[in-house]
Amino acid sequence: MSTTPTNTESAASATDQPEPAKRSDRESWAKPVSQLTVSGIPDDAINLNVEGRRVAGPAQGFGRMWRKRHHVRLDGLDVAPQEVISTWKSNFGSFWPSGNRFYGPITGLLPGDVAVINLAMPGKQKLSTGVLVLYADDESFSLMTPQGHVFAGWITFSSYVEDSAPIVQAEILMRASDPIFEVGMEIMGHRRENAFWEQTLRNVASHFGIQGQAITEVECVDPHRQWRYVTNVWQNSQIRTALYMPTIPIRAAARRFR
Repeated sequence: MSTTPTNTESAASATDQPEPAKRSDRESWAKPVSQLTVSGIPDDAINLNVEGRRVAGPAQGFGRMWRKRHHVRLDGLDVAPQEVISTWKSNFGSFWPSGNRFYGPITGLLPGDVAVINLAMPGKQKLSTGVLVLYADDESFSLMTPQGHVFAGWITFSSYVEDSAPIVQAEILMRASDPIFEVGMEIMGHRRENAFWEQTLRNVASHFGIQGQAITEVECVDPHRQWRYVTNVWQNSQIRTALYMPTIPIRAAARRFR
């Protein structure tokens, strides 16, 4: 990855860290936190599996470790990477495929911000989770997942110039969080997750008037599963969201009669 997040609870070893795109100052990194705190989320958001959770990098995941790079060339566009990233951060959720919602701060994505995510899942199911903005500067920003997310890992979004063309890319270092998510990722999850970021990057390119082709590179960097983290299933966000969804009408009715 181009930017190296570190675990905000304790520093990861040098071999666990992605390499920074450039040397950053302290203001570009989130301050260490022991638990995530959510604030300013609209009433229509399903706010689960974030508040009180700790962040989880690839070292805390269960499944095989993958490194993925998705990128799109913005051929013919004369725009600086800083402008691309500024636009991307300001409109981050609007570039996602339809049916998926990102509830982040209205001020943009700043280091230490916590956002709630509602994802569309197969079978018209929903999944509520979130992310921590671990790193953000003028040319890249990184998100880190909480415990119970589909995968434990980092996602770094960046822009740079290659052969006179701006590039937008998303790089991911990840392990499925638990055995259930590992099975799901192996069946169809990786394909769906790849398609999600490919569509997102095409949407970013389209915003700048470019119909770009998304390219995905995938590498399995550790084929071993970490069985000591099998108990992560207790925090599985899909299971917890599925149990919560039937109670929404009851909760809404209770609020009306207060």
